[in-house]
Amino acid sequence: MLTATVVVPGLGSPATAQQGNTLRIAVTQEVDSLNPFLSSTRTGTDILRATFEELTAASAKDMSPEPGLATKWEPSADKLTWTYTIRSGAKWSDGQPITAKDVAFTFNLMLGNETARTANSSYIAGWESVTAPDDTTVVVKTKAPQTTMTALDIPIVPEHVWKSADVGAEPSFPMVGSGPFVITEFKESQYTRLAANKNYWRGAPKIDNLDFVYYKNADAAVQALRNGEVDLVNNLTPTQFDALAGDGSITRNNAKGKRFNELVLNPGAATATGQPIGDGHPALKDARLRRAIAQAIDTKTLVDKVSGGYAEQGSGYVPPLFATYHYQPEGDRARAFDPAAANAALDAAGYTRGGDGVRVDPASGRPLALRLLLHSGKAFDEQSAPFITGWLRDIGIAVTAQSASDNKLNEDTTAGNFDLVYSGWNGNPDPDYILSLQTCASRPNADGKGATPDTFFCDPEYDRLYAQQGSEFDTAKRAEVVKRMQAILYDQAPMVVLTYDNALEAYRSDRFAPFTISPDPGGFIMNQQSYWGYYSATPQAQAAGSSSSSTLVWVVIGAVVVVGAAVVVVLARRRRATADERE
Repeated sequence: MLTATVVVPGLGSPATAQQGNTLRIAVTQEVDSLNPFLSSTRTGTDILRATFEELTAASAKDMSPEPGLATKWEPSADKLTWTYTIRSGAKWSDGQPITAKDVAFTFNLMLGNETARTANSSYIAGWESVTAPDDTTVVVKTKAPQTTMTALDIPIVPEHVWKSADVGAEPSFPMVGSGPFVITEFKESQYTRLAANKNYWRGAPKIDNLDFVYYKNADAAVQALRNGEVDLVNNLTPTQFDALAGDGSITRNNAKGKRFNELVLNPGAATATGQPIGDGHPALKDARLRRAIAQAIDTKTLVDKVSGGYAEQGSGYVPPLFATYHYQPEGDRARAFDPAAANAALDAAGYTRGGDGVRVDPASGRPLALRLLLHSGKAFDEQSAPFITGWLRDIGIAVTAQSASDNKLNEDTTAGNFDLVYSGWNGNPDPDYILSLQTCASRPNADGKGATPDTFFCDPEYDRLYAQQGSEFDTAKRAEVVKRMQAILYDQAPMVVLTYDNALEAYRSDRFAPFTISPDPGGFIMNQQSYWGYYSATPQAQAAGSSSSSTLVWVVIGAVVVVGAAVVVVLARRRRATADERE
């Protein structure tokens, strides 16, 4: 029997057990949900993209649409009807055939069920009908031309499983999927285990298992990488990334990322029907105050001092990786770091200072004493918060930083119970989804479901432009509209885009051959638009022409799960959630 080091998060020396064909990934964010209709966080989405195929895949090279479950697609002359040809011979992981009926079921479930629209409502909001006239044809009719029809980021689910399932509940395991891997086991705050899908239409992966193992913070994850307890880590801090240089068993990857960090300023949280919710400070409804806060934040210092130079200064809502749609304010529209100008603007707006130096809201009479929610254990939040609180104190705003777990922060922000909060999103090659997060319709219902908001921003002109860009097939014209939308966000400042992170990753190159990166060149391994990084995982033994296999038994807090012939002991403590970095 082969032996190897396995993960023992937070405990002493690693246990000894079999390895070889298991890629073990350290993550520092909890899974929000493994329900493909609900999950919107980075980690949950990443796992589900490896589990459920979509109609199209994002190519590894440039993230452009290429065949997935659909082998071809064709719009009508007026672009109101789209006909997709579904791949013949593809199977679900349980051996059942994948047909157009599954695709139509998935889309119609979203059209008819508000909960099923939670994660991806923007894609189907303008649809009129979906039909499957035969097993290989899906026809989607839209109310207006829609540019996202070749890049629908919607997991397709099996009708025979989900037709009797509670769409709002967490799934049972193993989950029946169509991607290269199958989710077989999940332990909250501990790990998610996936197995190779032997029925995968592209061919089974070269590894037998894919494990996402949760660590409380990046320091613990990096130590696990050094110790050989995991094989791949991302979201490294600059200090951690630099410290791994020169380790002969580890290869680093510094890529231009698709993610940004932002500070959300509660502009007046409300439901999709406009009913106010939450306890945000009423003064933050004033765009003059929000602009002053934005002008008082020095994003260059955050890049240099917090991100160690491995980032770019924030500006537009679409990250610069997607250059066609990225907005960079210029001239008089650009806001330079200028505390004096911010102070002058607040003076002019009537926010006078009290005896303690804290300004007072002229409308409500309340001092500008704001809460700043940050993610417990997330380096960027914890290291940047003292800068931000200091800068805002200089313009007469008292800020108290409060750490919260993922789950607690999610609950508070969805309920509108915040003043300032750290957030972040991964952009997509097509900007529609991320732009939809700022529409009036993105706000949730009274139960906190039905849509996924970012800031609770709601502006009629922004919504009008959102509808316009969604029907514009001329890329240059569409880009112009998208940048006008970002100009509105920049001017109204419901958020401050702080930095665009580089994707700092590292992997055990003594165990795995180089992974497929995306985009190529200069791309990343984890959190891709598709699953190429994980699907390409090749143990060094196989890369050298040999093969190995492994099966595991997990023992988690006294519970024994037998999978095959080898035994692995994994002791894992339940941990609180940490960073909520949404997709």
